[in-house]
Amino acid sequence: MTDRVRYSDIAAHLRRQIQDGKFAPGDQLPSMRQVAEEFGTTITTVNRAFRQLKEEGLTSSQPGVGTVVADLRPVAATGAARLDRLARTGKEYAPAETSTGHAAMYRSCADPEIAELLGIELGDEILIRRRVFRKNGVPTVVALSLLHPRAAREVPELRQQGQLKPFWQETYKERTGKEISRSPEQRGARLASGDELEALEVRVPRTAAVPVLVLRTVFHDEDGPIEVWEDVYAPGLWQVSGE
Repeated sequence: MTDRVRYSDIAAHLRRQIQDGKFAPGDQLPSMRQVAEEFGTTITTVNRAFRQLKEEGLTSSQPGVGTVVADLRPVAATGAARLDRLARTGKEYAPAETSTGHAAMYRSCADPEIAELLGIELGDEILIRRRVFRKNGVPTVVALSLLHPRAAREVPELRQQGQLKPFWQETYKERTGKEISRSPEQRGARLASGDELEALEVRVPRTAAVPVLVLRTVFHDEDGPIEVWEDVYAPGLWQVSGE
C-alpha cells in the first residue's frame, strides 16, 4: 500500500470516528505520533491526513492542546448517512442529536411525482410518518417517510404514534424475508410549507417565501418501491453525507 493511499485511509478512518461520535466536538484527537504507530506509517503521511480533515472543517488546531474536533452545529447529515451509522454502530443519533414529534397519518397522495415514485395511482392512500431531528435542542431536519400500502400491511406498528423501535425496515425484512435496497439520494430545493417552517421553528411572516434544501431517497424491495424518504433541512444548514 502506498503512502498516498495510507493518508486517505487514515483520513477516512478518523472522519468515520468523528461521524460515529467516538470523538465529539471539542475532543482531542490522538497525536500524530500515535496515529503513525497505529497505521505503521510516517508522520508526514499522518500530517497530510490531519490537514485534509482540517480543510474539510472537521478539526481545528489549538495551541498547547493539539488537534480537536470542530463544532459541527451548522451541519446536518442525510438520511442515508443516519442509516449507515445505525448499521455500523447501532447508534440512532449523532452526538447531541435527538428527534421529536414522531407522528403517523394516512393521506391521499396528491403529488404526481410521489405517486410515480411509489408506483401507485394519484389519489391512493399512503401512510406518512414524520419526525423532527434536533441538534443541541435546535430543529435541523423534518424527515418524512411516505410509505407504500404494503409496508403497513406487513408492519402494522407503522400506524402507531410515537417513535418506532427497531427501525421498521428491519422488522419488514424479518417478517417477509425480502431485502430492501435504496436508490442514490436526490437533492433539490423548493419553498417550505407552513407546517415545515413551524416544525423547524422558523419565524417569518406568513407571506414570506423560504427556500429549503430537500433530499429524497427511494427504497425498494423485490416487489418494487416501498418508501420515499424526504429530508427537509432548516435554512442556514449545510448538508453532508456524513455527520
